[in-house]
Amino acid sequence: MLPLGDLLERRRLVCRLTLATALSLALTAIAPNAGLLLAGAAMTGLLSVTAQVLVPFAADLAAPHQRGRIVGTVMSGLVLGMLLARTASGALAALGGWRTVYWAAAVAMLALTAALHRALPQHRGSARLRYAQLLRSTARLLAEEPVLRARSAIGLLAFACFSVLWTSLAFLLSGPGYGWSDGEIGLLGLAGAAGAIAAQLAGRLADRGRTTLTTAAGALMLLGSWGLLALGARHLAALIAGIVLLDLAHQGVHITNQSLIYAVRPEARGRITSAYMTCYFVGGAIGSALAGVVHSHAGWSGVCALGATLSLLLCSVWAGSTAKVRDWWYRQPRLRELWAVGSAAVMAVGLLVLLALAIRLS
Repeated sequence: MLPLGDLLERRRLVCRLTLATALSLALTAIAPNAGLLLAGAAMTGLLSVTAQVLVPFAADLAAPHQRGRIVGTVMSGLVLGMLLARTASGALAALGGWRTVYWAAAVAMLALTAALHRALPQHRGSARLRYAQLLRSTARLLAEEPVLRARSAIGLLAFACFSVLWTSLAFLLSGPGYGWSDGEIGLLGLAGAAGAIAAQLAGRLADRGRTTLTTAAGALMLLGSWGLLALGARHLAALIAGIVLLDLAHQGVHITNQSLIYAVRPEARGRITSAYMTCYFVGGAIGSALAGVVHSHAGWSGVCALGATLSLLLCSVWAGSTAKVRDWWYRQPRLRELWAVGSAAVMAVGLLVLLALAIRLS
């Protein structure tokens, strides 16, 4: 869907997507059996890319010196929407059952369709390719553009960390240490609203050319958040602080990534978004899958170790893709030796853990 933003008139594409999403949500709400329920859910998942079409659309409409701020504003709305959806869906389900959630979402999408049709200007994509050619050129962009490759890898690892936390957090909070209800767990998600602040700040800093600073700060904050989250197994204040720090870091890195990749090929922002977001959501899927396995065998401590390992990988990818950091690193032979020894130790421990898990699963 996303590459179509470089080919079709975008206001029409966005409005059709939101209208079709409303219909798929209504189908889910009225579904009398599991087959139609799954069909409605699958259609909703396929069509729910409106936000990712709107982000490059906003980047195209913005002046170059305001692009980071505008993208940050759009992403702030997206973050707040995701967080409020968790809380609102729980409240609606408690009031009228699960079908009420889908009816409310369908009505909201209809209202959004009308608002977008009124507010958005017409904007035709510049690509003159067939759809199959668009898909091939998307893969080619990923192969040809080093900035896109590096930032896609960073986005993959950042969202993997995010998914590791939110997949396993419910296990911790519903367990014997906390014993929270589903409603209480949903309310804790509001702590992630700090990500909206990070999106705005990172966007403004990107407009000032401070992308190295925001990425470095985000990577280190992401790594440090897992120390707080590990303490959060017994201390609620540390858990909330870790959630806030991780969400700030994740959103800051994500907005910085988008600000940089949109400057690569302005005429191909839809395809660039498609390549980046594919890697991004692959990271989310990997993080969720790993979190479930690790938590079942190593508990919350194992989850925090997994998150810290992914954060270290992110730091390494960022450092390896940044010329100034590479040049400085090559002038530090002693640090390189220590890093090599430390990396070998971490890999050895990781292999032992995987071996132990394999033996236990067998």
